[in-house]
Amino acid sequence: MKEVMAVIRINKVNATKRALNAAGITSFTATNRVLGRGKGIVDYRVLEGAKEGSPEAISLLGSGPRLVPKRLLIIVVSDDFLDRTIKAIIDVNQTGQAGDGKIFVMPILEATRVRTGETVKGAFGSSVLDSSGA
Repeated sequence: MKEVMAVIRINKVNATKRALNAAGITSFTATNRVLGRGKGIVDYRVLEGAKEGSPEAISLLGSGPRLVPKRLLIIVVSDDFLDRTIKAIIDVNQTGQAGDGKIFVMPILEATRVRTGETVKGAFGSSVLDSSGA
């Protein structure tokens, strides 16, 4: 099992959901909003919004390095689904510009379904991943 953690642009969430679904990945978790920055240049739309007096944009500026709003997707997949998950995310989010995002892959040693208490160690089948009441 692997956990795929993807930081993506806000405007790419719906297209990413569709691409993951088309690749057979129907279950994942998404955060509403995260803030961060890489080595790239700050998102100047936020700076422009702050100049125009937008309270949301102003709150993003702070006094330190500029943080850019993003979305965080967390997807747990069997090893067989790892490559297609990463490909689906890259295909939708890659523009060639700074800020396209990052994908992190981490091992998952164990998963437990809260509803049933079913625990699986190591690689698991689709029954643990399916969206039918997981």
